[in-house]
Amino acid sequence: MAMGTRKKKERQEQLWVATSAIVQTPGHAFYDQLNQLLGEHGFDRKVEHLCRRYYSGPKGRPSMAPGVYFRMLLVGYFEGLDSERGIAWRVADSLSLRKFLGYGLDEVTPDHSTISRTRRLYALSTHKAVFAWVLGLVAEAGLLGKTVAIDATPLEANAALRSIVRRDSGASYEEYVKQLAVAAGVEHPTREQAARFDRKRKKKTSNDDWKHPHDPDARITKMKDGRTRLAHKVEHAVDASSGALRAIGVHPADRGDTMTIFETLAVADELGERTDVPPVEEAIADKGYHSDDVLVGLHQQGIRSYVSEPDRGRRRWEGKREEQTRVYENRRRLRGTRNRALQRKRGELAERSFAHMYETGGMRHLYLRGRANVEKRLLIHGAGFNLGLVIRTRYGMGKPRSLQGVLSGLLTLFSAASAAPTRLLHSILFIGRFEHSRRAWLCFVHHRLVANY
Repeated sequence: MAMGTRKKKERQEQLWVATSAIVQTPGHAFYDQLNQLLGEHGFDRKVEHLCRRYYSGPKGRPSMAPGVYFRMLLVGYFEGLDSERGIAWRVADSLSLRKFLGYGLDEVTPDHSTISRTRRLYALSTHKAVFAWVLGLVAEAGLLGKTVAIDATPLEANAALRSIVRRDSGASYEEYVKQLAVAAGVEHPTREQAARFDRKRKKKTSNDDWKHPHDPDARITKMKDGRTRLAHKVEHAVDASSGALRAIGVHPADRGDTMTIFETLAVADELGERTDVPPVEEAIADKGYHSDDVLVGLHQQGIRSYVSEPDRGRRRWEGKREEQTRVYENRRRLRGTRNRALQRKRGELAERSFAHMYETGGMRHLYLRGRANVEKRLLIHGAGFNLGLVIRTRYGMGKPRSLQGVLSGLLTLFSAASAAPTRLLHSILFIGRFEHSRRAWLCFVHHRLVANY
């Protein structure tokens, strides 16, 4: 066999090519199954019905189809793309994604500006309706119960902290510091003198006094790694039986957990009324949500609380009979064995949704401005997360690269356990939880056992 070279590849391409001579892609198994699922339930008819009010009938140049727009945002979730430019480039470059969107080789895929313009055109309520439609598929698959876990995380906004301005005067931070230096007796301070003065003074950067001129919804807050940044707060209501997302709430980052929990639960109830989802009867949360008002409010809504209680020492209950009763009821439930199981579920499923949507999903750092734009993108991300659960239930894979990652993990685990039969057995039992194909698992395990022993 002769070695191939690139000498003959450096040539001018032909002007005309027969369609029969074009290499066809076999498609992507995951996206083919996703398209089949969406087609079976009439996804395109549903979103076209929702978006018809944004267009003027059959007259004019046809726009990008609504089904294509929402599919492209789903691609952003499944491929871990954080920007609309990245989504547009990935779709244009991939033959399997062209097939997923219904574009041929002779058609131009939508540009990033088209995606952005369509996002601004469609209202937030339309994106909520799409999320509710997907939640109906999750309920139809029997993956929703009556217990939810509530948790929140900050997302870094697309805004620099050094660009903040005063709410009252509009002065930048540097101008404000120079004004303080002049008031302190420094005449005509230079930039270096102002910086030296700023280092010595006690800083107090409050959201009541400062804002970002291009993203007023972003708030100054401390991130989980200790950095101070402009951010948004996103809160998830996760089903405790399957991990499905019941609701997503985007709130100002400076609002406490006890102030936002009822808004997120209200969104879950609203979506449940649209899709015949069972109502929430139990709520699990960590210590950040524990307060008298939260426990009383949950009881008034008919929701049983499992909210972890921080150590506040001995409390005085004069004139707070209702609050005392609800705190003691919650405390009794926390001592039961059911609470331990539910808290483990909360830590597992809520953090899993954060990992899929914001770490591998590419949304930990936002490239959108405005709370409405952020919520639009997150709602379709959440819809993709729920679609992944439905597809995993039906076909055994929940993301395009999930099976590849599982097989790679199998090889690593078997290599590490080759000298220890007990560890090998534990590895088999752990990986067997994925249950993609029992026959394939048994054949693979048998092959490794024969090879190693």
